[in-house]
Amino acid sequence: MTKLPEHDLTALRLSYTRAELRRADLNADPLAQFQGWLDEAIADGLREPYALSLATADSAGRPSVRTVLLRGADARGLTFYTNYDSHKGHDLAANPQAELLFHWADHERQVRAYGPVVRVSDEESTAYFHARPRESQLAAHASDPQSAPTPNRTALEQKLADLEARFPEALPVPKPEFWGGFRVSVQEWEFWQGRPNRMHDRFRYAQQRGGWNIERLMP
Repeated sequence: MTKLPEHDLTALRLSYTRAELRRADLNADPLAQFQGWLDEAIADGLREPYALSLATADSAGRPSVRTVLLRGADARGLTFYTNYDSHKGHDLAANPQAELLFHWADHERQVRAYGPVVRVSDEESTAYFHARPRESQLAAHASDPQSAPTPNRTALEQKLADLEARFPEALPVPKPEFWGGFRVSVQEWEFWQGRPNRMHDRFRYAQQRGGWNIERLMP
């Protein structure tokens, strides 16, 4: 028998009253606007404000979405790291474009970013890999191929134990060839500020020759 929800989901809602977003508030540079909002989220202690939902699609158009961590934001684009043989890695190899979504619930804000995706250089990926905690470096090796089935948790933990024995503390952990970064070269941004009664503020930056076109969107 299907269990009925304990709550009436149609009755659960919030009215967003924290802030407003006007055209005059926006930075002409969407990257600067994004960095300002991200800095506020970090300064206010929001939980993992650098976490984002990454949406990709395979060659047949089947979409997938998951959470990854932002590890770079500059004029070149937004960067994250992963296993190239993972589900998202295969999607991006076949269809190298993605959309990112940042949701900062406590600030009643969202940011969307869309654009083509390229791999970062091996040198840059290697530098970041060795900046990670040693345990995370070993886990990158253990979780290969990422997204593939594993018989049980014990098998996964045994693989990690074997790697710990193979690479004791005195030895550096090499970056796997199958692991590295992707960079989204953002061509379109959207900034969303929640407002009361679903009359939200939304602004889209669309890349054009010589700059960005900014327009307000219907909520």
